Amino acid sequence: MGYQTLAAVDLGSNSFKLQVARVQGEQLYLLDGLKEAVRLAAGLDQHKRLDEDSQQRALDCLRRFNERLRGLPEGAVRCVGTSALRVAKNADMFLERAEQALGFPIEIIAGREEARLIYLGVSQSLPPSPGRRLVIDIGGGSTECIIGSGVRQESRESLLMGCVNFSLRFFPDGKLDKAAMKEAELEARLIAQAIEADFGKTRWDEAIGSSGSIRAIADILEASGWSQGITAEGMARLREAMLKAGHIDKLDLPGLRADRKPVLAGGFAILSGLFAELGIGRLNPASGALREGILYDLLGRMSARDMREETVAEFMRRYHVDTRQAARVEALALRLFKDVAPAGKSEKREAGRFLSWAARLHEIGISIAHSSYHKHGAYILENADMPGFSRTDQARLALLVRAQRGALAKTPHFVGGGALSDTDRTLAWLLRQAVLLCRNRAAPDLSEVRPEATPKGYRLRLPPAWLEANALTRRAFEEEAAHWRSVGVRVQYD
Repeated sequence: MGYQTLAAVDLGSNSFKLQVARVQGEQLYLLDGLKEAVRLAAGLDQHKRLDEDSQQRALDCLRRFNERLRGLPEGAVRCVGTSALRVAKNADMFLERAEQALGFPIEIIAGREEARLIYLGVSQSLPPSPGRRLVIDIGGGSTECIIGSGVRQESRESLLMGCVNFSLRFFPDGKLDKAAMKEAELEARLIAQAIEADFGKTRWDEAIGSSGSIRAIADILEASGWSQGITAEGMARLREAMLKAGHIDKLDLPGLRADRKPVLAGGFAILSGLFAELGIGRLNPASGALREGILYDLLGRMSARDMREETVAEFMRRYHVDTRQAARVEALALRLFKDVAPAGKSEKREAGRFLSWAARLHEIGISIAHSSYHKHGAYILENADMPGFSRTDQARLALLVRAQRGALAKTPHFVGGGALSDTDRTLAWLLRQAVLLCRNRAAPDLSEVRPEATPKGYRLRLPPAWLEANALTRRAFEEEAAHWRSVGVRVQYD
């Protein structure tokens, strides 16, 4: 399905950003953008819970974003949460309120997925280059480092340090002194040391920076006449000026915006540590960032370049999936899906994708052990880095693979009033039937099989006398019906 307008919402740890773009062929033309300094990470208390004030700032901002997004279809808008929402222990409760305020679903993405999207956004904003680029993005709660060439990424990492948490930790009262700056820069170097072997100066030809912190530092250096772009010499001049001011309130530097003052020192210390540890002599700022990456990823999903398809194919190779069996299960599951698919066009399309991916990946756990392979597969899918998939996506896929066989009463979300949607319950049922019917690793001769959704569960209509001729499968169906009865769902086979 194609859309003429796409929108991306980035719920960052420092700022919330919205970007709207017009689709023209394979290109995007930015139409409108909004940004508000919410400081979400500043609202994390000692127990890693978002306080009410920070939540309220966020909700107020999302209500304003809602006005700009009103009228856009759900499939044309993607909203992602990053570091602060990854670590917040009450993120789920906040997200319920946030989705109501915004009017669209919100996904939490892992650090390396954030890095992938950042590089995608940055690479689209730069001219082609034969060399390898190091891209650094300093966010409010994390810093992403990526190496790539053109649009192809080679290495991605996410470090748990950001301009908000560093500013709160090392400059809590706004005081800028030599001891605190030295301690902050040393901490940044210690964290960056873990990636020096893969991201050091011998691994790339050019360093690029995105994010508000890096652009703010570049603006100051250029407006002050200290350097074009960001250089080690310019950074030294800026450090001297900050220490001379002694307090963030006394900072009066050309190019420094008022909303950037509270987190400038933290962002500077992180960038300084990266310069020292990764051997950076010069870093040039880029205009693209996470929200542009989200837009181009959405554009890819509308065409044949959905990153999630590439990831599924890679996982099938990595875990030595029997591709013929995966294809049998997928074909049967999708054939059954046509008769019980959700009514909504967008929901039907996405549900079909997840059923297809789950069918193709349902045996990846066998690479660990055949016993309980569905559990091993679910663990892999929930915890591995899966480019293109959000944490919510991975949890959904893991649930389907986990539920493909065995006792449903022991499967998360199927008991105790778990957050299992009717659609996902149906997808799990379809996958189980396909796996069961393809158990002998051959395509079943079932041209007339028809699934139905009933008021109390499901029915699978089979050709006359088929059950009598397949006693082993009939016995399996009896066990299957018992599994569903244990979770209050009636399943019939006739």
